[in-house]
Amino acid sequence: MTLGVAVGDVFWSVLAVMGVGWITTAWSDAMSVLRWIAAGFFLFLGVSIIRHAGDSIGKNNRLTRPGMWAGFIAGLIVIMRNPKAILFYMGVLPEFFDLSALTAPDITAIAIASFVVPLIGNLGLALSVDRARRLLSSPKAVKRMNTASGWLSPSPDTKYCV
Repeated sequence: MTLGVAVGDVFWSVLAVMGVGWITTAWSDAMSVLRWIAAGFFLFLGVSIIRHAGDSIGKNNRLTRPGMWAGFIAGLIVIMRNPKAILFYMGVLPEFFDLSALTAPDITAIAIASFVVPLIGNLGLALSVDRARRLLSSPKAVKRMNTASGWLSPSPDTKYCV
């Protein structure tokens, strides 16, 4: 799955370089407009998350099938259906590069970084989650966590209690 996400990130980064580079050379104020569009979209996503904060999480087992190819395809689908990915690259890349002056080696370097960074980050996260799951899933650990949580819960008269 991690490999699928990394491959998808390469696609979005190269598409952003090509698209934003063309837009910035065609219209000088386009980046300001794109930033406002991206900010509005992120605001919309934030409000949507808050509005649905109490909704239960539905089980979608299409993305959790076992197997290497199923995981790769699931990771690729997840990143390709995520419009925040291209918005991220469209917002970040112009801050570091003059997109109108990029050469093929520059774009290749951006693509490689867009592959390696998410790959390493997601592999590290997967390793951490796996270790935390093993550490915290034993009956003894669950009992310890619940006991500690019970002791740390605020009393109803505390000003921080909701």
